[in-house]
Amino acid sequence: MTTTPLPGKALAAAIRDEAAAEAAALTAAGTPPQLAVVVATADESSAWYVRSIARAAAKAGIGCDVVDLGEDAAPDAIRAKLAELSADAGVHGVILQTPLPDGAALEELAGAIAFEKDVDGANPLSLGRLAAGLPAFAPATAEAVVRILDHHRVELTGRHVAVVGRSNVVGKPVAHLLLDRNATVTVCHSRTKDLAAVTSAADVVVAAVGRAGLIGAEHVRTGAVVVDVGTNPTEDGGLTGDVDAASVAGRAGALTPVPGGVGPVTTALLLRHTVRAAARR
Repeated sequence: MTTTPLPGKALAAAIRDEAAAEAAALTAAGTPPQLAVVVATADESSAWYVRSIARAAAKAGIGCDVVDLGEDAAPDAIRAKLAELSADAGVHGVILQTPLPDGAALEELAGAIAFEKDVDGANPLSLGRLAAGLPAFAPATAEAVVRILDHHRVELTGRHVAVVGRSNVVGKPVAHLLLDRNATVTVCHSRTKDLAAVTSAADVVVAAVGRAGLIGAEHVRTGAVVVDVGTNPTEDGGLTGDVDAASVAGRAGALTPVPGGVGPVTTALLLRHTVRAAARR
């Protein structure tokens, strides 16, 4: 079997172009969209991601201020900065980048981000509204998974989807988004017994745990669609996913690449969310 690649670059470009057009209109009307990314880590994969956001924002005509508080920032200092940015009328989107320093938890700090500026869906209020089917910005990575499946015309209604990972950033929110699309969803995690038995029964597998090469051929049934959300740094400075692509090739029906799959769509959606937040204000 030939495994079909599911790239995200064309979809990301379309989303960015749409965001850029709206950003230009807002800027002409006196409301230039502005995004703030708060960073408190020296993690290289995180730094790579933030740089990609800043570059994409610049190309789309969206302001992007990276606020680096240092890898030893105290939780109170992070919370205060988030509150300050939330109160700034010139800022329309606020992101708290992970990982965070020891003693700082995203679940506790993200509540300081104003709901209407929570463009990456980290505030518990946003997550609760998402679970309830109410309007809210979904975490961009979770939304990117569904958007890339739609883009490549992967049917979700009635399909069994196995989500590997239960984080508030990807696993849980993508499960809710898939349920909204009438998929039957199984969420797997570190306590799941016989992971391969669960995932190999699924039509679609979403790998979102942050462990390089966790998902191999034994985890994928022949012809299944595999979405690799992982962005794990390699020794040579590159990125690799949670899926062992070489092992899965020839077994999976389709697979998103890393890099070039979910990542570009995630970045584009953050810009789109920022523009929407600016328009609403």
